[in-house]
Amino acid sequence: MRPAILNPLFADVTALKGVGPKVAALIGRAAGSRVVDLLMTPPISVIDRSARPKIAEAENGKLATIEVLVDKHEPSPKGRRLPYKVICFDETGFVTLVFFHARQDYLQKTLPEGKKRLVSGQIEDFKGGRQIVHPDYIVDPDKPGDMPFHEPVYPLTAGLSAAVMRKATAQAVARAPELAEWQNASWLKQNDWPAWREAVKTIHAPMTASDLSLTTPVRMRAAYDELLANQLALLLIRRARVKSKGRALSGDVDRKKRAYKSLPFKLTGAQTRSLKEITEDMRQSERMVRLVQGDVGSGKTIVAFFAALQAIESGTQAALMAPTEILARQHMESLKDLADAAKIRMEILSGRDKGATRREKLDALARSEIDLLVGTHAIFQDDVA
Repeated sequence: MRPAILNPLFADVTALKGVGPKVAALIGRAAGSRVVDLLMTPPISVIDRSARPKIAEAENGKLATIEVLVDKHEPSPKGRRLPYKVICFDETGFVTLVFFHARQDYLQKTLPEGKKRLVSGQIEDFKGGRQIVHPDYIVDPDKPGDMPFHEPVYPLTAGLSAAVMRKATAQAVARAPELAEWQNASWLKQNDWPAWREAVKTIHAPMTASDLSLTTPVRMRAAYDELLANQLALLLIRRARVKSKGRALSGDVDRKKRAYKSLPFKLTGAQTRSLKEITEDMRQSERMVRLVQGDVGSGKTIVAFFAALQAIESGTQAALMAPTEILARQHMESLKDLADAAKIRMEILSGRDKGATRREKLDALARSEIDLLVGTHAIFQDDVA
């Protein structure tokens, strides 16, 4: 059960200020539908507004934050589709702030003549002068905190603005609670990792491009936590499944002994260990959840065959499924001598079996005249008893 302290993170993004159903749908495409999805979506770049050049020193095409004195307004002439211009200057020269579809009353309030303003945007050289088209920020120099000098940039989708995404993510970060540390203190010290909440806040507050590196301590901490959480989730799922009631399959070992004796080779140590663990699992009354992993040709099929023998020796039937019919027939051929030695009846069922042939095999299976059924996905059908 999820701790109550985490509930704000698992709320829908519509719980955030300024996020309605339409914006939530866009955020859902870019990051996810829950607050925690925003929290776990790191910035992909950073906007640095810390450069404070004079007008003459600002580089063409680069972002700059300049303190200017507002000289005069040049409203758009009536009836003409020309931009609204505000002429500003400092001791090194002039810069024109250009606005399209502007509201004159708003601009006159924001940029009063004779007042200083801190303006941030991309500097351009145009017709012998300098200009900034639609500045990103215009603030009072006495209130520099109204302009963030470093802004994270997040993944977007059509219709979702960077500002909306940034504001929503900032709210998500603010919801991150102080949690009891789950990592070993010595492990954190060894890797120079901060606490989880501090790591999250730092990830979402990059100052330079290097802060976006996947190898920074905060990003490494977040990545490790994510991998750990995935493994713990898998273990919990496995535990729940294993605890489900199963069927104990002990049986005798006569067929296994006969099959072992007929092997033209000796099982490897890895095969022997795998079979021992599988045998123990199958003898339990709880469901077995096990994956045998190995390279092509490492001997996984033999392990599966002997596991099937244990089920057969316990009075049940067994199935061996292959992804393709070719492979199923190869298994049938390679296991034939072992099946004969163990005195078990083996048959193959694939999508190629139709009509009377299929019916005959299904009837034999229902009468328990087939001990081991080899096949493709065709064996997972309702009419296969």
